[in-house]
Amino acid sequence: MAEYKKPDSLILPLASYCPGCTHGIIHRLVAEAIDELGIADHTIGIAPVGCAVFAYNYFNVDMLQAAHGRAPAVATGAKRANPGNIVFTYQGDGDLASIGAAEIVHAAARGENITVIFVNNAIYGMTGGQMAPTSLIGQKTTTSPLGRSVERNGNPIRVSEMLSSLTGPAYIERVSVHDVKHIIAAGKAIKKAFRNQVEGKGFSLVEVLSTCSTNWGMTPMEALKWLEENMIPYYPLGVYKEV
Repeated sequence: MAEYKKPDSLILPLASYCPGCTHGIIHRLVAEAIDELGIADHTIGIAPVGCAVFAYNYFNVDMLQAAHGRAPAVATGAKRANPGNIVFTYQGDGDLASIGAAEIVHAAARGENITVIFVNNAIYGMTGGQMAPTSLIGQKTTTSPLGRSVERNGNPIRVSEMLSSLTGPAYIERVSVHDVKHIIAAGKAIKKAFRNQVEGKGFSLVEVLSTCSTNWGMTPMEALKWLEENMIPYYPLGVYKEV
């Protein structure tokens, strides 16, 4: 029987995440992929601004801190300066889809050989639960107390669909971590995104549907159910591009 233990590429301090947050699950999947591919000694992670701002405390690899939204630009520099390194960004929806929208679009368009882990929980988590570019129609947040409306706020941005329309990306997939079956599938996708970089295939992004039970005003179990019933219909899971 295989031993279930902490990945070597994961550090276990007291995490800053709320109880029930699924960032911890995603961190483990990233660390497992790094361990299984044997790339920890030449991997560089780019920490975002947002709930995962302290990611440099959680991954046992070299880490850089980027300004809000600029992780793809920093990753581009790190990768081009030393193409032998494996470079990944770990970003939330506010960081990537709002202030960092230009950076992710152009990194994808250029086909930069980096790996992007995009965590979509449909809200701004760290700053108090404001509406994000990915917040759903009707979703109540601190800045949309009546619910997001198309007339006032426009439609939520589907990042995977948008980026998959570009020529540059090599691999884009959307996954979820709301139950064991989908966590296993998410781990396979994340490992593939890292393997693509090892093999020089180019830009890979895995969008992970995640929960924010604190700002959603739910218990952790309610949040997992809400993700399944509300987020997945608007953000369908699957491979959006693979070359």
